[in-house]
Amino acid sequence: MVFSIFGSVAPGGFAVGAAFSSLFAELVWWPWAYWVMGIICIALTVLSNFTIPAALDNGTSRENCLERLDLAGTFTGLTGLVLFNIAWNQASVVGWQMAYTYVILIIGILFLIIFFVIEARFSNYPLVPLRDISANTCFVFACVGAGRASFGIWVYYYWQFSQNLRSELPLIVVARQSPTVISGAAAAIITGRLLNIFPPSYIMFMAMVAFCVGCILFATMPVNQIYWAQTFVSMVVMPFGMDMSFPSSTVILSNSMTRDHQGIAASLVNTIVNYSVSLGLGFAGTVESQINKSGNDLLMGYRSAWYLGIGLSGMGVLVSLYYIVNSTRLEKVSRSRSKSEKQGV
Repeated sequence: MVFSIFGSVAPGGFAVGAAFSSLFAELVWWPWAYWVMGIICIALTVLSNFTIPAALDNGTSRENCLERLDLAGTFTGLTGLVLFNIAWNQASVVGWQMAYTYVILIIGILFLIIFFVIEARFSNYPLVPLRDISANTCFVFACVGAGRASFGIWVYYYWQFSQNLRSELPLIVVARQSPTVISGAAAAIITGRLLNIFPPSYIMFMAMVAFCVGCILFATMPVNQIYWAQTFVSMVVMPFGMDMSFPSSTVILSNSMTRDHQGIAASLVNTIVNYSVSLGLGFAGTVESQINKSGNDLLMGYRSAWYLGIGLSGMGVLVSLYYIVNSTRLEKVSRSRSKSEKQGV
């Protein structure tokens, strides 16, 4: 339930942030939306020093703390992820014909290769414990990445669609997205209950279906359609993807890792959630720029981005379905072996 409630904060936080950003843009100046967010983050950083318990004993030396931080892995990993992300998002703006786009992408991949070498061979406290990476871990990574990438496409292009094609003011768009707050809270409570009834893999499958249905509803809605037909339904469905995927992925990943790496498991889920949203938008931007006829067909460009979101979430549906079938088969084999061993004894 705690994991579920934690996940439910996202829709509410997004709605509040979008509302204040719209107010700053209309009443003051749009950069204030970012400045205020920066101020809030600084305040939370200071408060975290007093509210988050110390992870290490007071007797731990400074040298040991630095070793536990895995500074070499942190530098190479973050550098590789940032450069890889910049390349894909910049390509949607300037195109792949610019040489520096390829250079940034190649350098990012090289840093990621170095990161994995460091984690596998040299780090005593790896950020990503590669030895604990199993089929369950890869399943979580694939599903969460695909689902959250489709969510980023879903929400970004809805704003583009609403403002550029429906000519709606920012605060009107925020109001139309307000059902996600209620739906997200309901999804959190339902997910917390379902995790006591069904395995987390089943909940993950439901989440991927919600992501896919939400994108389909947006990709097929007409410009002049009433709000209650498809837009409202998508606003209700999509939060179930968010609030079902986070707790189920955290539980699966934590259960597949040793106790001392369970905190790392939760942080990996959060990393994939945020990174896949941005990377998915880079992919979608590249697709949109190739389809929208140099900006002369915005509707087709937006639809093509949502079609990509359908493809990504659809891949998540297939991966989660395969995992359910494979897990069921392995469980039957395990029960059969256990039964045979008991009979043999």
